[in-house]
Amino acid sequence: MSSASVVALKPVRASDKRIVNGGTDVNQLAPFKYTWAWDKFIKANANHWVPTEIGMGSDIFDFKQKLSDADKHLFTNVLSFLSTSDIMAMRNIGLAIMEKITAPEIQAYQARQIAEESVHTWTYQHCIEVLGLDQGEVYNRYRVIPEIHAKIAIAARRLESVLRPNIDLKDRDELQNFLMAYTFFAGVFEGTWFYNGFTPVFALQRRGLMKETAEQFQYILRDEVLHAEFGLQVVSEIMAEENIRLDPVAWRTMWEECHAAEEDYMNYVLPRPMVGYSASQHMEQFRYIANRRAREVGMPEVYPGAENVLTWLDEQAIIKKEKNFFETRVTEYQRGSALSWDDEEPGADGTPSP
Repeated sequence: MSSASVVALKPVRASDKRIVNGGTDVNQLAPFKYTWAWDKFIKANANHWVPTEIGMGSDIFDFKQKLSDADKHLFTNVLSFLSTSDIMAMRNIGLAIMEKITAPEIQAYQARQIAEESVHTWTYQHCIEVLGLDQGEVYNRYRVIPEIHAKIAIAARRLESVLRPNIDLKDRDELQNFLMAYTFFAGVFEGTWFYNGFTPVFALQRRGLMKETAEQFQYILRDEVLHAEFGLQVVSEIMAEENIRLDPVAWRTMWEECHAAEEDYMNYVLPRPMVGYSASQHMEQFRYIANRRAREVGMPEVYPGAENVLTWLDEQAIIKKEKNFFETRVTEYQRGSALSWDDEEPGADGTPSP
């Protein structure tokens, strides 16, 4: 084909871009329209970490020698829920959301998000393996324990509703469903279930227990804060561009269903309060964070008057990689089940105190 037979295309203008239903070249990154998305992509890349950078020696000792049966019940069930959840978050962005996005700067961040979700999944697997837990038993809890399964089932249903590749987002009903699914994953799943979901382990950390797992979870939480902010901003931008609002009845129903599932889950993993933390406090914090997510998409607060009863939770996301991980990186570790235990606590391995 000669160059003379190739029809010249019009240049891409930033103002012509749309997050969905766009007609510009999806392969052309710039000129940017959504500079905030590119800024978050740069920020996310600066936050890169992997779980093997953090030693787990004192956590192995804590789990074997210090945790009560109630503490172990709490810790392992939280780990079970999280280990399945980040797989679903990865599939949601990678298989259900990205292909329907028509702005490459949005997709760039989402590609980074997929990578982060896989690192989070690796982190849970790393903790399970290092602590010598029965992997099959822990991973299967979401299938056999109703209180864990209920949350996963809600997420699976909403994921399945947008996995279809042939969804026409010019159809207002399909667009509404897409927005609700995206809002669920950004606002509830990551923005509330995940955001609050690390709290049980942080509560152990505040008692001087499982500090290294808690540090890993702090890095995950930092990622999830960006995921939630990004996803809800995408939802807001789509609503503005497409002149559509979230259905208020569907919005209320979503939160009521997710609140009920979270309450059952917390009553199962924490049937009795521990020092400084209880299921009732967790649920009040859930409601407080839910109101925050509502404001981020311009919706009325779901639980007016909910209070910030766990004031230390937001601080957990403020963590920087200040130590030299190339000096402290763990190059070898033994599985917890292969170690012998004595009455002496192993020396600290450099994990900073919270």
